[in-house]
Amino acid sequence: MAKITILGSGGWGMALAISAFNNRNDVTLWSPFQEEVDLLLQKRTNEKLLRGVVLPAGIKVTTDLSMVEGDTLTIIATPSTVIRSVAKQLSSFKNIGIVVNVSKGFERGTLKFLTDVISEELPDVPVVAFSGPSHAEEVARNIPTSIVAASKSLPAAQAVQNIMSGKALRVYTSTDLVGVELGGAMKNIIAIAAGFCDGLGLGDNSKAAIITRGLSEMSRLGVCMGAKEYTFMGLTGVGDLVVTCTSRHSRNNRFGYKVGGGMDIETALKEVGTVEGYFATEMAYELANKYNVDLPIINECYAVLYGGKDVCEVPSDLMNRPRGSEH
Repeated sequence: MAKITILGSGGWGMALAISAFNNRNDVTLWSPFQEEVDLLLQKRTNEKLLRGVVLPAGIKVTTDLSMVEGDTLTIIATPSTVIRSVAKQLSSFKNIGIVVNVSKGFERGTLKFLTDVISEELPDVPVVAFSGPSHAEEVARNIPTSIVAASKSLPAAQAVQNIMSGKALRVYTSTDLVGVELGGAMKNIIAIAAGFCDGLGLGDNSKAAIITRGLSEMSRLGVCMGAKEYTFMGLTGVGDLVVTCTSRHSRNNRFGYKVGGGMDIETALKEVGTVEGYFATEMAYELANKYNVDLPIINECYAVLYGGKDVCEVPSDLMNRPRGSEH
């Protein structure tokens, strides 16, 4: 039995807690907010985040971060904007095991991957990224899901694979940490663009073009940053793209749909909640300029979300670009 603490009691944190508990592990769910802890202790559910999902009685819920001491795995499931702060708090404790990051995106200002941020604060701790096509709503309900554990340390990735794999969760390993993290961050941006398609009333052909050309953009930037091209053909590339661009569970897609339908950006953000792709768009745009890579879909998303461009102009501007070869 592994001792696991999950930091973050949002939908994904709850889903991972249930999945890990179903594998007969000792699981604690942590939140810095007493009201969230009180809600889960009293009702064992959060209808706003995971309607109809009940947290098993054996999962502990607390605001006490010291629970991480003696962990086999410490899983960070907080928004990307607070990753460094959480990792810094963890540095006060000993024996926190392997740190697993399930948040997706980059650190604003530095453009660093989140596992790199964690490693800076916890230099002597093995860090693993856990990513792939995995909606919390389905993982929490034991719907079969496949995901990737990626790390510079293959033994660390394999340890996470062995602990987290179960009847409804199949875990693969990878050492291409750059590819896995970039795919996890950029698929959220492409999902916003796919949402634009729906909001504008475009068709399946349009969305298929966004998904496939978005995959091409992810791969081009990834290879320039040192990733393996084949990683983007896997779960954290095309797999994550398909599920995030087409599912009703995707907050990024819902956000894009609202903006595509004419809602202003601030209102859409308030209605949907945390939209990681919104923040990732600005940073992917900066990375494209840094590495001198042409990313037309990312550029259009940036122009709409940060430059005030009318979303109605996006389809024609993408279609009227200079002609070229697919590869």
